[in-house]
Amino acid sequence: MKKLRIALGCDHAGYSYKEIIHEMLTKEGFEVKDFGTFSEQSVDYPDFVHPLATSIENGENDLGFLFCGSANGVAITANKHQQIRAAIAWKNEIAALARQHNNANVLCLPARFISVDEAKQFANTFISTAFEGGRHQNRVDKIAVC
Repeated sequence: MKKLRIALGCDHAGYSYKEIIHEMLTKEGFEVKDFGTFSEQSVDYPDFVHPLATSIENGENDLGFLFCGSANGVAITANKHQQIRAAIAWKNEIAALARQHNNANVLCLPARFISVDEAKQFANTFISTAFEGGRHQNRVDKIAVC
């Protein structure tokens, strides 16, 4: 089975979490593309979110993870892209449901509100959970405004 290609991005508040998840995914054998930021220096998150989202839309990456303090800004920005379904998770069940019911392709994690261990757990759940399709497919098909 082909390993997923995973895109990572963050702002300064999510930098340390991104680095930890990057290391974890690399060790697990995933192909990882890091869109930055690359330090804890204050940055504007859209500068990193838009390229990540575009890479998923054009098929260069399969899934993405975004990290910031609350996860709100990165989720709002990512969801401006028509083919992106970005979900914020603060519990493992939310990460699973984002994939199962919404076919989310980007998970946004609030670094100031979850632990590193939770971030790892949520990332693994998101990657390993499949979209259920069925009754959910009709709803997902209605999300994009084209």
